Amino acid sequence: MTPRDIIAKAWAITKKERKLRRWGYTAAIAETLLNIKLLIYQTWFVISYMHGDPIGFFTVEATLMKHVPMWFFVTFIFLLIIIIIIEWLYPNFARGAIIGLAAKSYKKEEVKGGLVLAVYNFFPIFAIHEIFFLSRLTVLITICSIVLRYGGGVAPFVIFFLVTFYIFSNIMLFFCIFAEEAVVICRDEDNNRIGVGRALKQSLKLVISYLSQIVFLLLLFFMIVLRVVLNAAMVFLIPAIVIGIGLVLAILVGKVIGYT
Repeated sequence: MTPRDIIAKAWAITKKERKLRRWGYTAAIAETLLNIKLLIYQTWFVISYMHGDPIGFFTVEATLMKHVPMWFFVTFIFLLIIIIIIEWLYPNFARGAIIGLAAKSYKKEEVKGGLVLAVYNFFPIFAIHEIFFLSRLTVLITICSIVLRYGGGVAPFVIFFLVTFYIFSNIMLFFCIFAEEAVVICRDEDNNRIGVGRALKQSLKLVISYLSQIVFLLLLFFMIVLRVVLNAAMVFLIPAIVIGIGLVLAILVGKVIGYT
């Protein structure tokens, strides 16, 4: 099967199976919301760092506690912690359902049991995901910001080590990219699910055996993602430009009328 056939088959399965899309949408939303929270926090830190007064731990909580009642503060912090935990764990929970349901659809089986697949495969998928925790850019930025705040003179060396480990983690992640699929789909000689270590080894063998095809698939994936990002940016950019031009024209016309 060529890379073109693989993409066409995967797209056909995605369009056909509504349950598959539902799991994918909710997982993407949860991961996006968590990244937005991290981005807001890091943006606040960068602004405070540029002003020479970098924020520390619990600054957000202390500021909030000064301006709201105690019952609201406790409730808000409790709900925020619960939401962050859900957003952190749910994508790994949903990934087991997505892989399992896609495999069922490919084998022409009835596409059901997503919740069972998600629960059954959660812990091995979570373990694989956290092995490469430093391969995520948001995690790297968060740790680097903490090092900048409290690292002192050793901060540059620690950041260099973190960036090096980030690059190494991404290289290893590339070779273990199919480990999650192996955990869900592959079985051993006794028809039992394989472990995390064996899944990593099978992914490594698969990537090395089909390296050129996988690189081509990844390039196509990045092109698709880039196109989606550009389209989304244009959706927000064009109305913003139109509104901005309208406001500028309104101000200019108002001044012209005032002068006349």
